[in-house]
Amino acid sequence: MENDEPFIETETRRRRRRSLFRHRRVPVRMLVPNFFTLLGLCAGLTSIRMGIEGRWDLAIAAIVFAACLDGIDGRIARLLKASSRFGAELDSLADFVNFGVAPAFLIFNWGLGDLKSAGWICVMIFALASALRLARFNAALDDDRPKWQSNYFMGMPTPAAAIAVLLPVYLFQLGLDETKSQWALKIVLTYTVFIAFMMVSNIPTYSGKLLGERVRREWVLPIFIVAIGVVAFLFTYPYETLTVLTCLYLGFIPLSWRAFRDKCEGEGAASAAASPDASPPGDTSGKPETTTGRIFAFRPNDPGK
Repeated sequence: MENDEPFIETETRRRRRRSLFRHRRVPVRMLVPNFFTLLGLCAGLTSIRMGIEGRWDLAIAAIVFAACLDGIDGRIARLLKASSRFGAELDSLADFVNFGVAPAFLIFNWGLGDLKSAGWICVMIFALASALRLARFNAALDDDRPKWQSNYFMGMPTPAAAIAVLLPVYLFQLGLDETKSQWALKIVLTYTVFIAFMMVSNIPTYSGKLLGERVRREWVLPIFIVAIGVVAFLFTYPYETLTVLTCLYLGFIPLSWRAFRDKCEGEGAASAAASPDASPPGDTSGKPETTTGRIFAFRPNDPGK
């Protein structure tokens, strides 16, 4: 390890000296995705203020708005070919505030503050889990993995975790006042820690990123109808819609895990069959290791935020 320290220090200094942009004049299109990122950051900071003031509806709306902006800024950057290291770093910092700090403050001010130190430790674990997940995302950007794994996040992405962790607040807004009782708050505390664990776990969750590349012609109109319907329900029945979407998402995670495992096993079997020095049947000593029973060998090239 001592022999590696000079190399690490030299590499660190080289990266710090490297310019964020290659040219002295930056094209305007390079700035467009960053405007969306900053707008989402403003929404996250506004959510913190609304949560402190006890205006739960506006605080939730700000986080949902930030999640929507987070879903389009990366796509805009790819469409405009405006991806940059500055934009990636800014996006990670904004995601930590919007989906780590803001939901933690919101759920603490809403009810977990009644549990005193236990509630604060719980929300602090949630915020730290989001930071660790984003750090893992930045470290795994250069990983070379099969393209199909881009359809899966490794663990729960931070925007989905921010929406899911607020499920008790949705139920309270629907009139379930029991969610703020002492016994219910203990369940909320456990649920918050569970969502934090899901962020830093290696459980694959479906992302659907590859769906945005090509869509079959006959599915264009149904997709428009479903998207418009979801937006209409979200504006008309916000808490009912968020509750249903959160429950559906949590229920879909085991299916994503099973589909990812099956594809990994199929890929391992295909690699073993294509190998020229494959071992004879019954001899597993020469076969490549597959992911049967575990999911750590195949990591998506985009583990998500």
